[in-house]
Amino acid sequence: MHKYPKINFIGNKQKIASWICDHFPSDTETVFDAFSGGCSVAFEAKTRGFEVYTNDILKINYHIANALIKNQNIKLNKKDIDIIFDGEPFNGFMTEHYADVFFFENECQQLDLIRQNIEKLDCEKKKSLAFALMRRAMIRKMPYSRFNINWEKVKQLRNEEWSYEKYKRKRAYHNQSFKEHFLLNLNEYNYAVFDNQKQNQAYNEDIFNLLDKISADVIYFDPPYAGTMNNYFSFYGLLDNFITGEITKPFGNNFRDKQTIEQQFDMLFSRLKNFKYWFLSYNNVSCPTKTGMLSLLNTYSKEVQIVEKEHIYKVTGKENKKRNTEYLFIIKNENYGRNSKL
Repeated sequence: MHKYPKINFIGNKQKIASWICDHFPSDTETVFDAFSGGCSVAFEAKTRGFEVYTNDILKINYHIANALIKNQNIKLNKKDIDIIFDGEPFNGFMTEHYADVFFFENECQQLDLIRQNIEKLDCEKKKSLAFALMRRAMIRKMPYSRFNINWEKVKQLRNEEWSYEKYKRKRAYHNQSFKEHFLLNLNEYNYAVFDNQKQNQAYNEDIFNLLDKISADVIYFDPPYAGTMNNYFSFYGLLDNFITGEITKPFGNNFRDKQTIEQQFDMLFSRLKNFKYWFLSYNNVSCPTKTGMLSLLNTYSKEVQIVEKEHIYKVTGKENKKRNTEYLFIIKNENYGRNSKL
């Protein structure tokens, strides 16, 4: 059995990915994970033999998908590792913009070297696998696993003596090198690469640019939950900057604004003629409410089912674990195939 590797993605559905896929109808052959994030649902779907298409607007999430979903057999070997970590650290984009902002100066110099070297790998899937592993390394060194913590707090939490005095845990992994983290997770990521004999695809687009170009039996949505803390650009935008060497601008159509969220969902649902079944993950503290979402969906289909499951989200620590009810809306598209390309 192929195992999903450690991704550290806030809002990840790893613990309930099997439950979600269990509800896919028996005639499902193709699945489009439209907000693929850390790819836990896409990975589960791939292990079940579905042909899987993924999309995410963040480049780093595209690279996770390109490495673990589209990729069928390309892995990183010793020669690749030697290339990635060869040479002397230098002042580049990451040092200029993020030294003493998220990492220490010498760490940013290491990132500049590693980023330059990843470009020397001989195929795109190796580069994606390297980016996915660097994501894991950078996240492990970052307190709370997100890049919206101020520098004074970062330094405090990376101080092992302070951490032990305060929490009785040194959290020494924050101070392991990028290379140590990379090598520690290398086998797990390599082993997660497998061939399910399907033509899986990975996209990096605004979802509204793809809906008319892709057809699938199931389209699965796991958007940011409006009204909750989930701000994925704030959490992970730095990783896109590492990849592109540019300051990334926040994207539109982010499904976070409580004032416009219903209009965005309405626009989304109106464009789903190419998909036989729609699956939407949501929870009891999101906006719109369960009743509001059901009312909106009923304007598109009378065949709407809701299944529920208790789910714990780790926010920052044990004392802040929040138990929520996860909703899975399952919609049969009554207009599937009508005036569509199928």
